[in-house]
Amino acid sequence: MSNNKKIYLKKGKEESLLRRHPWVFSGAIGRVSEQIEEGEIVDVLSHSGEFIARGHSQVGSIAVRVLSFEQEEIDQQWWNSRIGSALAVRQTLGLTDNPQTTCYRLVHGEGDNLPGLVIDIYGSTAVVQCHSVGMYLSLDSIVAALRENYGDSLGAIYNKSSQTMPYKAEIEVEDGYLWGSGEGEEVVLEGGHKFAVNWAKGQKTGFFIDQRANRALVAKYAKGRNLLNTFCYTGGFSIYALAGGAKSVTSVDSSGLAVELVERNVALNFPNGAPHRSAAMDTFDFLRTTEDGEYDLIILDPPAFAKHHKVLGNALQGYKRLNARAMEKIAKGGILFTFSCSQAVSKEQFRLAVFSAAAIAGRKVRILHQLTQPTDHPINIYHPEGEYLKGLVLYVE
Repeated sequence: MSNNKKIYLKKGKEESLLRRHPWVFSGAIGRVSEQIEEGEIVDVLSHSGEFIARGHSQVGSIAVRVLSFEQEEIDQQWWNSRIGSALAVRQTLGLTDNPQTTCYRLVHGEGDNLPGLVIDIYGSTAVVQCHSVGMYLSLDSIVAALRENYGDSLGAIYNKSSQTMPYKAEIEVEDGYLWGSGEGEEVVLEGGHKFAVNWAKGQKTGFFIDQRANRALVAKYAKGRNLLNTFCYTGGFSIYALAGGAKSVTSVDSSGLAVELVERNVALNFPNGAPHRSAAMDTFDFLRTTEDGEYDLIILDPPAFAKHHKVLGNALQGYKRLNARAMEKIAKGGILFTFSCSQAVSKEQFRLAVFSAAAIAGRKVRILHQLTQPTDHPINIYHPEGEYLKGLVLYVE
């Protein structure tokens, strides 16, 4: 048995862990061997003292994020192996040496058996986000593992964890380069399209990589259509739609900075001009002023309406109102792409909200596609909560 501090579960509370679910909830804990500091590596034992798992301790409802179900040392060799395993998956997907796409997700938390850690690759820069104190305290090991696995192809590693650490964490986090240096921005390629990504100032790690496959699908439907891209951020859907031959594209976001990024990305890809306009405006306000039938392809990709279950009811009402308004406005025979990135909202709940919206709008609606996150955002089969991105493509009569 290791020298790690011990957490003993209440009797009968080990069932989910025996099914290899990577979280230990605070309500399942019976007692601890001694005082535990947040972020420490601890061993989780059954009520009778049998080893079950090893992971990072955490303050909150999720008390431990499991790193391993084996009694193995969490040393540098372990980190090298885990990062190497994640890299091997992306190599299998053809993402690591693709001249048309130079950005991808390397580590997707529980999906890569590294709960609390996200790493995105932009060209030669790795952008790291820690969602737990344990991962933040492991940054030196993570940096060493990235350098070991990438070698000379990696030019810099940037920490972007200040906005993702648990709000109860009593630790100060500063963003910045952990290794190497740079301007905090790079123009990357996705599907051959150019995007200026600013990981220092942008949302998330700088770009929403998780919509890559869905953006490509929009391009297939865009030809000859008037498209409205709401909550557009950097304009990914807009660029793909313009490349796909859209008659016109309107990009809307409440952030003036986002609108500036869209305009910049349009200029990068279409230096001779494109049928595009943008508006820094609230989406509900914009839809309210839109003529019925003005758009025959609408994208609804809002930020997470529910980051936890306490606000689930309000979130579902929000999705219903948003989709109802879009269905009321879209042209006959229009295509609606609608998404939820809220992990707390299940596929069934999201579909019910959209179904209710269709009834409110009084439109006949058919589901053409059911969408999810791309392959570099894998889902741990023992952690279905990892399927956070839900999407529907609807034909609205």
